[in-house]
Amino acid sequence: MSAEDKPHYIGHRERLRERFRRAGAAGLHDYELLELLLTYVIPRKDVKPLAKKLIKRFGSLSGVLDAAQQELESEGLSSTTATLIRLVKELGGSYLAERMKHKDLLSSPQAVMDFARLRLAGLPHEALMVIYLNAKNEVIDYETLHEGTVDRVIIYPRRVIEAALAHHAAGLILVHNHPSGYPEPSEDDKRLTQAIVEAVRTVDIQVIDHIIVGRDGYYSFREERGLT
Repeated sequence: MSAEDKPHYIGHRERLRERFRRAGAAGLHDYELLELLLTYVIPRKDVKPLAKKLIKRFGSLSGVLDAAQQELESEGLSSTTATLIRLVKELGGSYLAERMKHKDLLSSPQAVMDFARLRLAGLPHEALMVIYLNAKNEVIDYETLHEGTVDRVIIYPRRVIEAALAHHAAGLILVHNHPSGYPEPSEDDKRLTQAIVEAVRTVDIQVIDHIIVGRDGYYSFREERGLT
């Protein structure tokens, strides 16, 4: 095939890759990052319109990464392409989880914020995650203890105690999300936080923080002096 016969997007793809090699993500717009990813699973098509369509449909690049498999496929993506997009987010979550390990999280709070927002901020329902810490405030493990409705998550303090003891935790960081996007705590959030703080204190476990994440930021009970 002569240069004149090649589809116009072939050269464009190579230019995108070269810009990424030179400057990383900073060298590309969000739609171009998604476009570049799509080129590896959709080899014979101009994918710029598709990338722009997906970002418009889901509101942002993070919205695309947060989308469920079925939502992505409903926009015309193949199962393989939708799986790749979801895999990118899961790889990011695993990377951030590893970065939290072996760090004193009191002196590295941003590592927790980044991980919490990637894991929970895009969920369509509320969920409560617990990060278990040792006596040095290093991560032992983490798990989602409960998933609730679009505007509420209910969990019994006794369940938190049982899980913390099972992990031999000395401290906990509670994390939950607000699908509305606004991270300010509700009165229910405040009551739940205080109930868990008081419950785990009876077994000499400390709640280090309760972080609420949303698309518009986060709220830290510790930073706002909301833990007593």
